[in-house]
Amino acid sequence: MSLVDAVDIPFLELSDPAFSIRSQQVREARERSWYAHTPYGIAVLRYDDVGKLLRDPRLRQGSHAWPAHNDVTGLFADWWLRIVLNRTGEDHARLRRLASPAFSPKLVVPLQPRFAELADEIVDAFAASGRCDFVAEFAEPYATRVICLLLGLDHSEWRTLADNVADMGLALGVTFKQDVAKIDAGTASLFDFAHRVIEERQTRPPGDDFLSKLLQANEDKDTLGDQELYDMVVLAIFGGIDTTRNQLGLAMSMFIEHPEQWRLLAARPELARSAVEEVMRVRPTVTWITREATENFAYRDLHIARGTTIHLFSESAGTDPRVFPPGFDITAERKPHFGFGGGVHHCLGHVIARADMTEALKVLPRRLLSPRYDGEPIWLPDSGNTGAVELPIAFDGS
Repeated sequence: MSLVDAVDIPFLELSDPAFSIRSQQVREARERSWYAHTPYGIAVLRYDDVGKLLRDPRLRQGSHAWPAHNDVTGLFADWWLRIVLNRTGEDHARLRRLASPAFSPKLVVPLQPRFAELADEIVDAFAASGRCDFVAEFAEPYATRVICLLLGLDHSEWRTLADNVADMGLALGVTFKQDVAKIDAGTASLFDFAHRVIEERQTRPPGDDFLSKLLQANEDKDTLGDQELYDMVVLAIFGGIDTTRNQLGLAMSMFIEHPEQWRLLAARPELARSAVEEVMRVRPTVTWITREATENFAYRDLHIARGTTIHLFSESAGTDPRVFPPGFDITAERKPHFGFGGGVHHCLGHVIARADMTEALKVLPRRLLSPRYDGEPIWLPDSGNTGAVELPIAFDGS
């Protein structure tokens, strides 16, 4: 065993699709111990320990092991191992430097008024009916078309992009192995799209956009190789759509359950940015962040062997009663959440995600009054990367 055995340490069955990261079992485990055993390694449950281990230099990004944990190979698994998220050392630093300018506030801030216009335009399509599937009719088109704006892509293909990304996103949940055929088909389609976009863009004079910057770097193959170029374009599309779509659906569910907070946000749209942070604290789509030990070391009462996978439970940390009083309050001052990770692997796209969700949460409370469930939502498993598959809601018009 890689860990010192302890009979009183809780065990959490993360591989079970019925397992919930928000269950009473996890809450009780967090009170008993700062960590738990799982089929994938250990889970860290408390805020202070998650914060420390997230930045511990003895740990590397651990997500590279996710396909192996699920005994999966194939197109998605191969891509997953190549991307910047799962690189280390100079390779990681080089790819991150190349991608960072595309995700800077300098690029994103001028686009925020267009994000707001886009949100209004999408709501216009269903507002008169007083009901919608919030995921299919708002969160998915909004998240996808924001990425089209950022990357200079044709909006007419947003539906295909969204479908491919949704299929790929199944890889980040605990049903990875059973869904691998659909996941790989979505991955193949998104790579076909990336090849077409790059070939078309190569016929134009370079601009000041993300794809142009990558193509300029690709002219020097030692700076950015051809495969790295395609991998990065697919990652930008996948990462920008999947998490934002899921996070917006989770935000709507939280506000349906806390209608007074929705009314407050409608009256005070300047709270939209803090609303994003509060939603991500208590209901993050990324429910855990993965690290892997690069050496043998001891942390608190635990001996950790090199190669041990460590899941840092961002949801459990964000609701830890040692740090946060119970409740959901968009006006409260909070310690930072871990929804975007931390350390050298802090999410590259956090500026975009915060900006586009903020603009959406300024528009939606003004347009969708008194939202409530209009049928039974269908959810992805409540662990790994989670979110709503279908979120039928009804609302009053503005």
